[in-house]
Amino acid sequence: MVQALARAGCAVTLVLKAPVRTGRLVDPLRALPGVTVRSPHAEQLVAGEAGMPPKQAAAVLASIDAEEPFDLVVVRGRRLAGKLTGSPLAGRLWTYLTDVPQSAAEFTGSAKGELRRIADASRVLLCQTEELRGFLETAVPATAGKSVLFPPVVVLPENLESRPEGAPRDRLKLVYTGKFAPRWNTYEMTSLPRLLAMRGVDAELHMVGDKIHEDPADPGFAPRMRTALETAQGVVWHGGHPRAEAMRLTAAGDVALSWRHPDMDASLELSTKVLESGALGVPVVLNRTPMHERLLGHDYPLFAATEDDVLDALTLIGKNPDIYTLAADRCRDASSAFSLEAAADRLGACIAQIFPDPSEKVLATARLHGRERLRVGIAGHDLKFFTRLLDYLKSRPDMEVRVDHWAALKVHDPERSRELVEWADVVVCEWCGPNALWYARHKRPGQRLVVRLHRFELYANWPKHLDIDAVDDVVCVSPHYTDLTREITGWPAEKLVTVPNWVDDAQLDRPKLPGVEHHLGMIGIAPSRKRLDLVLDVLEELRRDDPRFTLFIKSKLPWDYWWIWQKEEERAHYEQVFKRIRRSKHLSGGVVFDSYGRDVATWLRRIGWVLSTSDDESFHLAPAEGMASGAIPALLPWPGAETIYDRRWIHPDPSAMAASIAATVALDRWRSDGRLAKSQVRRAYGLEEVCDQWTDLLAAPPAAP
Repeated sequence: MVQALARAGCAVTLVLKAPVRTGRLVDPLRALPGVTVRSPHAEQLVAGEAGMPPKQAAAVLASIDAEEPFDLVVVRGRRLAGKLTGSPLAGRLWTYLTDVPQSAAEFTGSAKGELRRIADASRVLLCQTEELRGFLETAVPATAGKSVLFPPVVVLPENLESRPEGAPRDRLKLVYTGKFAPRWNTYEMTSLPRLLAMRGVDAELHMVGDKIHEDPADPGFAPRMRTALETAQGVVWHGGHPRAEAMRLTAAGDVALSWRHPDMDASLELSTKVLESGALGVPVVLNRTPMHERLLGHDYPLFAATEDDVLDALTLIGKNPDIYTLAADRCRDASSAFSLEAAADRLGACIAQIFPDPSEKVLATARLHGRERLRVGIAGHDLKFFTRLLDYLKSRPDMEVRVDHWAALKVHDPERSRELVEWADVVVCEWCGPNALWYARHKRPGQRLVVRLHRFELYANWPKHLDIDAVDDVVCVSPHYTDLTREITGWPAEKLVTVPNWVDDAQLDRPKLPGVEHHLGMIGIAPSRKRLDLVLDVLEELRRDDPRFTLFIKSKLPWDYWWIWQKEEERAHYEQVFKRIRRSKHLSGGVVFDSYGRDVATWLRRIGWVLSTSDDESFHLAPAEGMASGAIPALLPWPGAETIYDRRWIHPDPSAMAASIAATVALDRWRSDGRLAKSQVRRAYGLEEVCDQWTDLLAAPPAAP
């Protein structure tokens, strides 16, 4: 992590949690430019020779930070991160979570609460695997939007030579490094040379490590394991060794073993030893899991679930040099994506997004106000559509941001609002509601007022009472709604500006799961103008010919909205829709309802198409989010759809939509069309692009007095 951050351009301070006993790990880091190593024990910030417990470590980190505050603080481990949630470091934490409960029994209310607090206090959550990120976002909604993939990093020791290319010539040398424990199948491994000999394969097993697990449930495991290490046929036990020597022994082998008990197949972590072996040119025997299939390919020849599988795989490669070479190449290629350079690039991209460079345009406007930074106020009762923009504005070095959060649509603290008026150079009202009316009445001369209008307010009475002369810009999210706003309100065209909704394309861009080309998705089915009935028309036509097509719906249900369910016509619509799903032979079993939640990015991994069949929309973000994930949008021509989405994705009716979907899958065009959709949304609505547009809008010169 220190090396990757340094390569990404950071000045890094490493705080050691324990006294230095050997410089083998720390000395090379001290020699890196821009890296400072702090040892609280040597500096007498901590007494004793033991490591620091989390509470003490949190206090030490806070004291070091107070000397010269850090921009970001990377911490590893749940207990330490939990202690830092109430510290001055909260908000700057980049928390690397590896010790997350991974079973329902372990995931208690207490654990979930702790993870929520950690997520709230963290700017970024670093997740080792896509599986861990998806699990976290589903189980702890506060992690959604903050979770960033940071896989293991493979750094080979200097002067360590990889295994020479080519299949084993004589004896097959197996190697295992790590701890000896029941679920790691280490005892069973010691039988492999003897069993392979019975199949005519000459093999020996080299085992490196000295930690033998004491199992209360099986007190005999430790002595049994030690006896096997010392006496089993064909087993060479090397004992414990430093990492570099353990890797040298791995490079001297032919095949590494990472075969584990099936209980561990659900693990959300990726073994660094598997990647290190691959980087050394040594293929690995390991369990077949979705994660490992994604890493090495479905047809990787050394997947094994049972002892017989392991023996079959080792027998196969022991007698087939071409298959051995294939396995070694797969492992080597997979490991290349986990290099230090790749980690530095990944961190650099994340840092660039969170710490944008200052804009000369913003600084020039700030100077017109006599300030070093532009003061931006945000006012509104519901900021859910503004969250990432707010995070971005707060991260800008050329802006100061304060929020006047209204308790409800019409409820606020007038004193706090007046303070914002006196403080801000520009005020943004999220929603054209009572907040916009209040700020239009109270704004200062020379202060800019920007109002963001949604469909909800356009058909309400507030715009009629807004003093448009006091407003500098009204932001609409699509050209169609900009035109509609001018038509309904009569406001001057020069006051209206189109800035689209943002799509967090980096967060949504995740690998798809198998079979997604047959998976339709719909996000939000209420109210009835979303027209779930038309989506069912599409699905019914598709399933007549191919029952693999399935509709996944991620939404609250209509009765969860009191203002919808109280309307008789709405209830009648949904009663008919659900009755149809139950009774239709083509729809029954083809519709899946998923829980409403913030884990949209995780959910979209299994969606290949996102449908939009509404009667009308101001923008409809769901198809754009799907496009960012690599799914293909499919829309009916609601008013203004063609001003937001490419006409190739818009179909005249449900029957044409179904025919297009079926043809795309049949002609094997789904993947290429998905890539096109992804590139379109990134250029038009990607978070970086929309943030740039907002920066330019807020940097406009102050209003004339």
